[in-house]
Amino acid sequence: MGRVHDKIFLDRIFKKYKPVIVFHAAAYKHVPLVERFPWEGVLNNVLGSKTVMEKAVEYQVKRFVLVSTDKAVRPTNVMGASKRVTELLARSMNGNGTKFMAVRFGNVVGSSGSVVPFFRNQIRAGGPVTVTHHDATRYFMTIPEASKLILQAGAIGEGGEIFVLKMGTPVRIMQMAEDLIRLSGKEPYEEIDITVTGLREGEKIYEELIIDDEGVDETTHKKIMVLRPSQNGNGHYGPDFFERKLPEKVAQLKKAAHSCDGEKIKSILKRIVPEYTPADTPSQFSKYLNH
Repeated sequence: MGRVHDKIFLDRIFKKYKPVIVFHAAAYKHVPLVERFPWEGVLNNVLGSKTVMEKAVEYQVKRFVLVSTDKAVRPTNVMGASKRVTELLARSMNGNGTKFMAVRFGNVVGSSGSVVPFFRNQIRAGGPVTVTHHDATRYFMTIPEASKLILQAGAIGEGGEIFVLKMGTPVRIMQMAEDLIRLSGKEPYEEIDITVTGLREGEKIYEELIIDDEGVDETTHKKIMVLRPSQNGNGHYGPDFFERKLPEKVAQLKKAAHSCDGEKIKSILKRIVPEYTPADTPSQFSKYLNH
């Protein structure tokens, strides 16, 4: 996204269907792959989203709902940092006739790449079931519930919000693996082994939905909260950030992405999102850029 032919394609879509509401869920979500190819995460998650947002304003879309992720909270990987930048872009574009908002939540059970079908395939194959860390936990929600709550958040938003879905208690992945083995009629470790493989590039042991200096307020829906940033327009994310610094840094991200410069991308992301802690993971092809 972001290239000339992408914009022409979007023009055709917006002209033909004249959407009133846009739900933007498209993103590269595979953490280790985006960690190895950070420029693809920037081109798609950041610049592609920016292009769609700009077209939404141009074609006078009433509401734009960005589907975000818990990995945007205190990100340790490029995927999460790219989604946090996209949240900030949505906030910066709010107004001009279009209400922009984001919805932040965790993993969706049964979706593409979900751990549950992955574990089931491993169990059917006789194991081992692979878990990245003994203490790893994740938030989960079903596809119907996530879809309904995103629609409802989009309906109650007034523009500029980041909504946080109530995900319940985080699930320990090791316990999930053991339970799925037992549900298949086998005994963990005796009939189906479980192997701890170690965290992959950029992964956390625990995921979060808010950071320490943020708060949440209740909404009219019992399962939807709205983020209350502590900065209140001051500090790093003040008016100057949205009016001047964010556009400048996104332009720099674009240049670094087109150069496939992974280290430069991480450096710029860190300047946009100070809570981002880059993992020490060399991106693919980075060794060639130093020669």
